[in-house]
Amino acid sequence: MGLSGSGKSTLLRMINGLIRPSSGAVLVQEKSLLQLSARELQQLRRSSMAMVFQSFALLPNRTVLDNAAFGLEVAGIPRRERDARARRALERVGLGDQLQRWPQQLSGGMQQRVGLARALALDPPILLMDEAFSALDPLIRTDMQTLLLELQAEQRRTIVFISHDLDEAIRLGDRIALMKDGQLLQCGTAQELLQHPANDQVRQFFQDVDAAAVLPVELIAEAAPQSETLNYLVDEQRRFRGLNTAEGAWIPAAEVPHLLAGTLIREAIDRVAGNPFPTPVLDEHHHLIGVISPRRLLHSLGEGCPC
Repeated sequence: MGLSGSGKSTLLRMINGLIRPSSGAVLVQEKSLLQLSARELQQLRRSSMAMVFQSFALLPNRTVLDNAAFGLEVAGIPRRERDARARRALERVGLGDQLQRWPQQLSGGMQQRVGLARALALDPPILLMDEAFSALDPLIRTDMQTLLLELQAEQRRTIVFISHDLDEAIRLGDRIALMKDGQLLQCGTAQELLQHPANDQVRQFFQDVDAAAVLPVELIAEAAPQSETLNYLVDEQRRFRGLNTAEGAWIPAAEVPHLLAGTLIREAIDRVAGNPFPTPVLDEHHHLIGVISPRRLLHSLGEGCPC
């Protein structure tokens, strides 16, 4: 991500071999694109890469089904097979009942779904998306982001998503590469860029980010209180067993509302606010990391960056 003119689209065109890098190399499955012949590069694009464009790039004289099957047609896939694969892709993006409609009969969001289905029909291990959602209305854009996350959960693939929208990058990106003037300023998770910016430019870019929507709850967890009235019990391996409340009641771990490590602070607000005692934070092995009280949560939100 980066501002307009930072080099995002140029970088994307280097990844698919449309622009030859002046230095460095692009490796796909340990093979450099610079070492491929024109035919090999063309075959790589057809079999291993697909693109989704900002402008939808649908053919107006083709139906939804034929648009979704177009990449397969170019790749030489027989008609029956490509129609079946395109139909499955359209069903995955929620357009299984729109097969015979024309692009101009669809809303912008639906047209972008067709563009995404066309890419998915190829079943590529690499998906390149150049500001694919930036032309959509905010609500439709959010829906498309959700759809992309759901598709990625179903079948993981390498997705390079170009965006100038920080909220979109934070929501979608496992890693964010921040660019400016053709240079890569820093690449890392949103949490890394927010907590450990490489320079003032990165720090300035992230200064208005809602930290609670980026940082996990374990960063603000405190040591569990241990007293006669409130006691959090763990076993020898620090696995959480339960707690004694101020009223003297024993609550086993299975009945104690808790938060898992990795939960975003923003997502924890309702759970913490609704608990009559500090909410335990557990790791994947049920070890007690610490607790978060409503006071601690409010204090961290007020700080803006609990790091």
